[in-house]
Amino acid sequence: MFKGMGDMSKMMKTAQEMQTKMAEMQEALSSVTVVGESGAGLVKATCTAKGDLTALDIDPSIFHPDEKEVVEDLILAAIKDAQAKAADRSQSEMSRMTEGLGLPAGMKLPF
Repeated sequence: MFKGMGDMSKMMKTAQEMQTKMAEMQEALSSVTVVGESGAGLVKATCTAKGDLTALDIDPSIFHPDEKEVVEDLILAAIKDAQAKAADRSQSEMSRMTEGLGLPAGMKLPF
């Protein structure tokens, strides 16, 4: 009569485990960093895997007053590169987690 309750209990336990693992993964992504660059490495931007910008490194050789727009473009390109790498790394880590939980490949988390 209550056979379905055992399955529901198991599902709830699995959901709680997944929620705990998601929280752990989000915390871990805060400590993983990626570096994006532009201008053959003249501008480098460092982000966490969550996409938060944490550092910016600019080679002093590019500071010429008449090239202000070029420098701005290089900075933006490096930040975008770092953020793209952060998104890729985050997705990779999430995919690894979903495989460990037995969820279908390509499933997007959080729901």
